Amino acid sequence: MATNDANGTSGAKDNNSKYDADFTQHVIDLMSPETKPRHREILTSLIKHMHDFCREVNLTQDEWIIGVNYVNSIGQAYKKNRNEAWRVCDILGVESLVDEINHKIVSDEGLSPTSSAILGPFWSPETPFRDLGASVVQDMPKDGQLTLFRGTIKDVETGKAISDAVFDMWQASTNGKYDVFDPENQTRHNLRGKFRTDENGKFWFYCLKPTEYAIDTSGPSADLLGIMGRHPNRPAHIHMMVTHPDYIGVTAQLYPNDDRWLETDTVSAVKDDLLLDFKPIQNDPKGAVLDVEYHVGAISWTTLNALQSLTFTTGVTKAKSVFITDTALTTLDGINLATVDSFEITNNAYLCKIET
Repeated sequence: MATNDANGTSGAKDNNSKYDADFTQHVIDLMSPETKPRHREILTSLIKHMHDFCREVNLTQDEWIIGVNYVNSIGQAYKKNRNEAWRVCDILGVESLVDEINHKIVSDEGLSPTSSAILGPFWSPETPFRDLGASVVQDMPKDGQLTLFRGTIKDVETGKAISDAVFDMWQASTNGKYDVFDPENQTRHNLRGKFRTDENGKFWFYCLKPTEYAIDTSGPSADLLGIMGRHPNRPAHIHMMVTHPDYIGVTAQLYPNDDRWLETDTVSAVKDDLLLDFKPIQNDPKGAVLDVEYHVGAISWTTLNALQSLTFTTGVTKAKSVFITDTALTTLDGINLATVDSFEITNNAYLCKIET
């Protein structure tokens, strides 16, 4: 039996370690037999990695206390419209990594839809639909550059235009603030809009060329940036969320291809296929001075369904087919996930509906 007077041991037992070689497994084995399988899987891995981390860096008692106090400070900094833990995860690249794990899709032919990027905290379910060709600029800033934004949404496998898809966009104003945090300068829903594609899968609207901005540095996340010698800046970007009942949604951020912060984005969310090329235009009927074109590729639920395999077992039934949906479920056809004995989904699919 391992005792608790050791510093710990490697997740993989190392008989040459100066530490108790059985300590990590002892901590893992303290979980009860009633621990849910997924909880056991996550916590077992977490314990192993945390113990390995402590040994790898030879963590001192003082450093451990600093870490504990820092975690406490993250919770203390939380307030409405400010999630400091989320911001720390952004800085450490965790949100972008989890987004990649959960949304990376490659078809059998090696085709991928437009890359996903983090949603961010400023999306609104109340964004109004606007007519094609309308402007989302309700409050024009003095330094704003009106831009004609146009593009298409197509099936990446067939090249077919997707009509009646929704292109939901939002962006910060030139002062780096979103409407809800800038009531002095912006009316509600400024720089937000939803647009339905026409019969040719096309959409177009007017917006601003986006402006770079820095994340809030008034909390403990700024201390983390300082320790690492990193800046708090985000490249300019326009958020988009593309949806259609027959296709997997695409949520991403689109960046000017000449932005100075692309390589060092503080939340590590930039991807090569999410870059925009803004070009000057003249004589636009609404006075736009820039034009930008971007095409979105989507993959159908039918295609994704063919890529997945799933094993699902409860005490009374097994799944016989899988239907992919666009909503993460807490129940599967009325079966609470807490009652599931085991289930496994390959290819990182985590959005599913089960027919039993």
